[in-house]
Amino acid sequence: MSLTGAYDPANVFARMLRGEIPATKVYEDAETMAFMDLFPQSRGHTLVIPKTVQARNFLDLDPAAVAPLMLTVQKVARAVAAALDPDGVVITQFNGAPAGQTVFHLHFHVIPRWTGVELKGHGQSGMADPEELAALAQQIRAALD
Repeated sequence: MSLTGAYDPANVFARMLRGEIPATKVYEDAETMAFMDLFPQSRGHTLVIPKTVQARNFLDLDPAAVAPLMLTVQKVARAVAAALDPDGVVITQFNGAPAGQTVFHLHFHVIPRWTGVELKGHGQSGMADPEELAALAQQIRAALD
């Protein structure tokens, strides 16, 4: 998909928001939701999405929705760092398929990194064990401030 186009309400994240498919939630408020990535690049890989807007990517996002989304990204990144004690945290976001975007609902990746541990490719890892995701989500939730 290109950088521009119509929002598809049948995308996997929109379906998660509607409760049609499950998500291992880490955090949720009126405007945002954070959940564990099913195909994590590293242990604790968490995604943050807006709930109240239909934006394909960051360029589509209404400026009024930027602040609440970024506050949640920061809150979740701090909790990931506190819970998992990584050596670093990558926060990334892709806009359009050529940039690496695979789900066309705006989302940010919060990816903990450890020295000497190779990062798996975006969208190239196997599906995570649901029990492990639930345990990681619990650890991160406990570290939310």
